[in-house]
Amino acid sequence: MKKIALIAALALALPFGAMAQTAAPAKPAAKSTEAKKAPPKRQVTRKAAKAVEEVTPIADETNVVLTDADLAVAKRVSTGKAQCELGADVTVTEDEKKPGFFNVTTKGLKYRMHPVESRTGAIRLEDPRAGAMWLQLGNKSMLMNQKAGLRIADECQTAAQVAFAEEMKKNPPKSLFEGADPAKK
Repeated sequence: MKKIALIAALALALPFGAMAQTAAPAKPAAKSTEAKKAPPKRQVTRKAAKAVEEVTPIADETNVVLTDADLAVAKRVSTGKAQCELGADVTVTEDEKKPGFFNVTTKGLKYRMHPVESRTGAIRLEDPRAGAMWLQLGNKSMLMNQKAGLRIADECQTAAQVAFAEEMKKNPPKSLFEGADPAKK
């Protein structure tokens, strides 16, 4: 019986003894950290963050498999540098590693986009991971971030789109309300 009581007393005393041993050295260590002040945290400037973003490569992993219709849309994408309103520009280049994919860059932002068939016939490139979309019409394009709900660049035109817009001014398309051409006899 005395053995059981002795074992129980030792079992209860062990955790307290271990705490006392670990608590004693902790006090001097706490004083030494107080004496030495931690260096202030350095913040990254906007200019540095932009420089890092510009050299960060676009991720080339994707699970998107393009259909024949998507590849047909990809052939119609106008590539090159597009001048936009307010002095912005957007560059669209074909991805050399994966046919049908495009790299779209502007203002330090990079997107890896793929074509998506649209109901209106407009050319639409999407980066679902970033929530970005490049919408290209015959005479202009725009870059939007759907997640943020804003337009990144608007009224963008490549050289081909400028020529198309000039042709539209010379020969405007018929209005939907004008009706069909009269039948030739």
